[in-house]
Amino acid sequence: MPLTAEQAMLQVQERLKSLKTLVCEIDTERKRNESNITNVIRLTKIASEDKSPALNHKLKTLYKVGLQDAIQEETLIRQALAKIQDIRNIRNERRIQARNAGNKETIRRGALMKMLQISAQTLPLFVSKPGEKIPHLCGSIPADSSYIAKPGDMVAALVKSEEGEENWILAEVVQYVSSTSKYEVDDIDEEQKDRHVLSRRRIVPLPLMRANPETDGQALFPKGTTVMALYPQTTCFYKAIINQLPQTANEEYEVLFEDPTYPDGYSPPLFVAQRYVIAIKQNKKTTS
Repeated sequence: MPLTAEQAMLQVQERLKSLKTLVCEIDTERKRNESNITNVIRLTKIASEDKSPALNHKLKTLYKVGLQDAIQEETLIRQALAKIQDIRNIRNERRIQARNAGNKETIRRGALMKMLQISAQTLPLFVSKPGEKIPHLCGSIPADSSYIAKPGDMVAALVKSEEGEENWILAEVVQYVSSTSKYEVDDIDEEQKDRHVLSRRRIVPLPLMRANPETDGQALFPKGTTVMALYPQTTCFYKAIINQLPQTANEEYEVLFEDPTYPDGYSPPLFVAQRYVIAIKQNKKTTS
């Protein structure tokens, strides 16, 4: 049952209240942790000269307390991030409902580029726990073969122009029709105002989470990999080579786009967010 505007607002307000409480708990937990860490540092310095069993026992106790404190803080942070994602999902659901009702918002190109940048920067960050498997659609990990993108999801779509030229564009899923095994997608560039009906082989779902380079580097494309990347300030994907990997969660890939106008066949280094870098789809015989 679709949410009414009032229901959506109430749900958002409820989650904002919970989020505020969690943020306060995180702040309290962090201050408490800082006190323990200060004690650990102080006693570690003393222990370099004082090797007494009593001091070592006290240090071990503080380390155990610090570990439990860190686990509790991590739990609270993950709960807060889940609330933020809930709010984003509710707002996205309302936006889709408005679009389906014919109230699609017109976005100027400059604002669209900014929106795409923010969308990439605020994509949920996956930080794995020890031994945890990296999920599909995190960083370079592709979707499961049976995965169906949901309405509102961003995808790369292979479309054919009126001149017969095929291009990979950034698009938004309108719906998936199971009876025909085809997607309906809208070109994200509203200047085109095009809706396309495409087979699954012409669709590549974009990542739903960023990979954390510091904990999950295996979910990043290796240097030298040929990929499809969204060319900056456009809504089209082109072939590129990974030149440098992001080193932190907030950094982007540095890529070299294939470009025959340059002597070596590649553009100067450009930066592209994880959200807009995908594996090249093998070209088989495609149908609309």
